[in-house]
Amino acid sequence: MSFLRVRNLTLSFARASVVRDLSFDVQRGETLAVVGESGSGKSMSALAMMRLLPRDCRVAGSIHLDDIELTRLSAGEMRRHRGRDLAMIFQEPMTSLNPVLSIGSQIIEAIRAHEPVSAAAARKRAVELLELVNVPDPHRRVDEYPHRFSGGMRQRVMIAMAVACRPRLMIADEPTTALDVTIQAQVLGLLDRLRREMNMALILITHDLRVVAQWADRVIVMYAGRKVEEGNPRDVFVQAAHPYTQGLLSASPRMDEGAVHYRDGRLTELPGNIASAMLEPGCPFVPRCPIAELSCREAMPAPISWKGRTVACHRVFEPGSNTDALDQ
Repeated sequence: MSFLRVRNLTLSFARASVVRDLSFDVQRGETLAVVGESGSGKSMSALAMMRLLPRDCRVAGSIHLDDIELTRLSAGEMRRHRGRDLAMIFQEPMTSLNPVLSIGSQIIEAIRAHEPVSAAAARKRAVELLELVNVPDPHRRVDEYPHRFSGGMRQRVMIAMAVACRPRLMIADEPTTALDVTIQAQVLGLLDRLRREMNMALILITHDLRVVAQWADRVIVMYAGRKVEEGNPRDVFVQAAHPYTQGLLSASPRMDEGAVHYRDGRLTELPGNIASAMLEPGCPFVPRCPIAELSCREAMPAPISWKGRTVACHRVFEPGSNTDALDQ
């Protein structure tokens, strides 16, 4: 049985559904990447797992962490699991830390919220955590304030806080935002090392398909709150089945034999904007899809599983589709 099981997760505000019927599994020690344009529902899905959604958001479906149904826990019960069993690295390291509290005090607070340890023991653990995430001179820097840290160092502090109680599930929401390429590689390498050492499950939310190709075991492609494709990154990127995934890849640098090579000439642009969150019949990708037909406008496509892949498209098995090439 999967470690994390999300089934038919739907998040709604009034008539708008920002996430629709999302289902997926995550195994212990696995890295699952979630990709898609801004507004696809990636971060909202993560906040649903953490139970950090606005009060006016209606939640349907289930989220099981082992035998715990997270959606049915009271606020007090969820606080006992948040940080201990599942933790999240938020998108903006520049604004996620409290500017008037020292780095050490913020890590100590996370530790003492879940473990019955003294302040001295928690401080010692905070220093060890900063050393674990490769913050230089941790004994001194534990007493410094966030403004004394660079973006990359703040992200390392956020990771230290997230792993303070050795969670079983880590959610990293754009962990390399606003970081240069060298620091991005260091942060992702650190997350991967901690995942292996702690046998954590890691959900990596990102826009960067190169990051997915290098670090993820599986990838989910989301569009307008729906999962449109899922599979092994190598399979998905070499032979994408959904038109939206094909569009994302065409608008990105090409990946060949594990390396990244820029295309000759201009990259292909996806026309239009992401679909509205208002509930409407049909596939939400229709206005931007180059192969849409009448049936696509009338009914939402159901996910189809084949050869370890999942695709939600009415036309995925028609003659001439990418699935024909895969079957040969």
